[in-house]
Amino acid sequence: MKAKFAPILLCLSAVCSISLFAHHSFLAEFDPDSPIELEGTVIKVAWTNPHTYFYIEVEDENGNFEEWALEMGSPNGLARRGWRRDTLQIGDIVSVTGTRARDGRAKANAETVMLDTGERLFAGTSRPDFVEDDN
Repeated sequence: MKAKFAPILLCLSAVCSISLFAHHSFLAEFDPDSPIELEGTVIKVAWTNPHTYFYIEVEDENGNFEEWALEMGSPNGLARRGWRRDTLQIGDIVSVTGTRARDGRAKANAETVMLDTGERLFAGTSRPDFVEDDN
């Protein structure tokens, strides 16, 4: 009887361990000493768990464009902060504050997003010392 359950337990433990490694610590991926401010055009939005991502095209000082991946909180966490799936639309111009990825890629953990309407939303950052203010 015990032999029948061994393969099931082995599979369950493998799935659980993969799930644990799939999610990351904020400090392992992002550098809180590397704040970043970006302005760009939204080119993609992905409402997925455990993090929602949106992508913007940012123009540098030489007129070249670079695609940035911006991580936010979970879809549920964003909904509690006033976000809807249609809050960001392809083509919207946004200003973003956040924390840059440690590996130097064009990726950041977003803290606030300023829409072109002037509305400022919190992005559900997982930064441990971030405090949402009313400004």
